[in-house]
Amino acid sequence: MNLTTLSKNAIPLYGDPDWRGKCPLEAAEAVSFFCQLRAEFPELAKVATHIRNEGKRTKRQGCQHQQEGMNAGASDVIIPVCPPIVMEMKRKDHTLSSISKEQVDYLVAAASGGAFTGVALGASGAMEMVRAWVTKHGR
Repeated sequence: MNLTTLSKNAIPLYGDPDWRGKCPLEAAEAVSFFCQLRAEFPELAKVATHIRNEGKRTKRQGCQHQQEGMNAGASDVIIPVCPPIVMEMKRKDHTLSSISKEQVDYLVAAASGGAFTGVALGASGAMEMVRAWVTKHGR
């Protein structure tokens, strides 16, 4: 599934969807985002979490992880504030990324539960999303 399908699910996209070019991998964007978050919003950075849900695993490992509470599709960044920020991070050039049905379903479920959800394109998109939350919720 590509990121252009998000509008059908009412999931906001943060960042510039028209941006194209060489850009860091998602992991590097996450590092950059957390550095910026610590500098600009240290109170949010104290509770922000990157969910390590990526990677290959055997069927047995997958079953074990699922029993332990791992949720396929869980968003990359969760900031447990009120309302919670639930963010799926992708590369700045979204044509180099895709989003799974499970990730979309997770975001839709989180939004229906009252979370502030979105897909962020790179660290700049992630900071845009956090600033939008701050603006809306007066923090």
